[in-house]
Amino acid sequence: MAESMSGMKRSHRCTEVSSANIGENVTVMGWVQKSRNKGGIIFVDLRDRSGILQIIFEESDCGQESFAKAEKLRSEFVIAVEGRVEARSGGVNENLATGAIEVRAKYLRILSESATPPFPIEENSKTKEELRLKYRYLDLRRPDIQRNLMTRSRVATLTRAFLAEEGFLEIETPTLIKSTPEGARDYLVPSRVHPGSFYALPQSPQLFKQLLMCSGYDRYFQLARCYRDEDLRADRQPEFTQIDLEMSFVDVDDVLDVNERLLKKLFKEVCNVDIALPIQRMTWQEAMDRFGSDKPDLRFGMELKNVSDVVKNCGFGVFTSALAAGGSVRGINAEGQGHMPRKKIDALVEYAKGFGAKGLAYASIGEDGSVKSSFAKFMTEEEMAALVSAMDGKPGDLLLFAADKNKVVYDVLGNLRLELARQLDLLKKDDFKFLWVTEFPLLEYSEEEGRFVAMHHPFTMPMEEDLQYIDSDPGRVRAKAYDIVLNGVEMGGGSVRIHQADIQSKMFEVLGFTQERANDQFGFLLEAFKYGVPPHAGLAYGMDRMVMLMVGADSIRDVIAFPKVKDASCLMTEAPSAVDEKQLKELGIEIAPQED
Repeated sequence: MAESMSGMKRSHRCTEVSSANIGENVTVMGWVQKSRNKGGIIFVDLRDRSGILQIIFEESDCGQESFAKAEKLRSEFVIAVEGRVEARSGGVNENLATGAIEVRAKYLRILSESATPPFPIEENSKTKEELRLKYRYLDLRRPDIQRNLMTRSRVATLTRAFLAEEGFLEIETPTLIKSTPEGARDYLVPSRVHPGSFYALPQSPQLFKQLLMCSGYDRYFQLARCYRDEDLRADRQPEFTQIDLEMSFVDVDDVLDVNERLLKKLFKEVCNVDIALPIQRMTWQEAMDRFGSDKPDLRFGMELKNVSDVVKNCGFGVFTSALAAGGSVRGINAEGQGHMPRKKIDALVEYAKGFGAKGLAYASIGEDGSVKSSFAKFMTEEEMAALVSAMDGKPGDLLLFAADKNKVVYDVLGNLRLELARQLDLLKKDDFKFLWVTEFPLLEYSEEEGRFVAMHHPFTMPMEEDLQYIDSDPGRVRAKAYDIVLNGVEMGGGSVRIHQADIQSKMFEVLGFTQERANDQFGFLLEAFKYGVPPHAGLAYGMDRMVMLMVGADSIRDVIAFPKVKDASCLMTEAPSAVDEKQLKELGIEIAPQED
């Protein structure tokens, strides 16, 4: 039967008790991690969010009543204990922060009993994620998950303090907004007061933070909740948190400077990692050419090499036909992997096909310098030697080649590079390699829509020297946009915004917007821009991704208290769910039956 804690007050969390408290009486409260009855003496590991503390019950110390209660203790019982701190009678437990001490209990109350949990509450649980997420309130008791969420809280606190010192104002923006369906799908909220009309949940506070710059607030930030109705991956959720900021009267260097200093503070305070400033910068084009990715992982080499000029006149039709179609031939050198068995190479070929490759050409260099290749019969010795030389091939290396349109070649080799790094265990989680990727294309052509679309959003400023190409060659125009990348993950991104009416009109025109459509979707922003708008720029981090990288988690689900699963449902609350017919009627909504 559960008891009251009336008259008892917790004096310490478990790991706040230390050798300095030896001889003192303390009151601790928490969950029973495990209990061991050794006959006449009971050892209990007591757990709270700070860690574990060993409690000893002996009848001569705590009395018959408390000892009898101690005999009933099971995992996850919630208890309160008064006792005396002593040096640990057995050997010191080096694995515990409190391993040099124990508390000899004088008094015990059982505040709450527990049913047998569906899985053990332990670090690095091997329990299936579906079961853990169904009982997420139990999963959240695990020490590793608790440390993750405490780290997240610390990141939020440090960010607020740093940005406040830098003159930023924390301002909340609305979460019931107008739908602007450019980009990911909106989550829609029906209005009861305006039948047939809908709010959208914000994909980001973009338009409102630009309006705040128009309103003269100069430097804004917010830990903003955002929503996107898109397919989930390990680093995506339908609802997520951005560290969002915007600045007036600035250009690219100003934004990057304040953010570099923020990152330096966060990673030093949280991870004890010293980030060397300034952070390396690389243009989008260089990142694609060298790594096949706009978010390159710099923890290892294996860079792409363009060998198009070397093979343009060779006898291998796969290479020459790709070049004739305007594509390229590029390769990566997996150094020291020339001994890789054919079966593993075939698996890499299949992997490459998943990213659009029709195949993968390869050449293994023997320790004696001889070359065994899938396409050797189509090449002269001189052509093969020139290709190996262009790839810096050495005895024992494995060379892998893709030939196709540039986009396919980048996708194939960029992902193949990462897969090889995983297989070769080159991705160390405590090796933090930061990079700014700059000068993104302003626009990208959508085959699906048959038009150019904004790579970021329609308010991104083109680079002034490229404006001359916006009509004749829109794909050539670079943007004043930048992403902060860490270990192959885009941790955040932003841009300088358009603040000139003529450039904004031209941008809408290139994107295929009529004036009417632009006014319909963004009229309130365009109207505000008539009344004096400062040059402004900003950036937003995916806070969940940032914390995931800091703690070395494999998924952002491990740093979010109550995450969703891949189909955007919550296994614990069973959301989304059907609602009462009365609610639907009030909203003027009728659910159409779906055909099987």
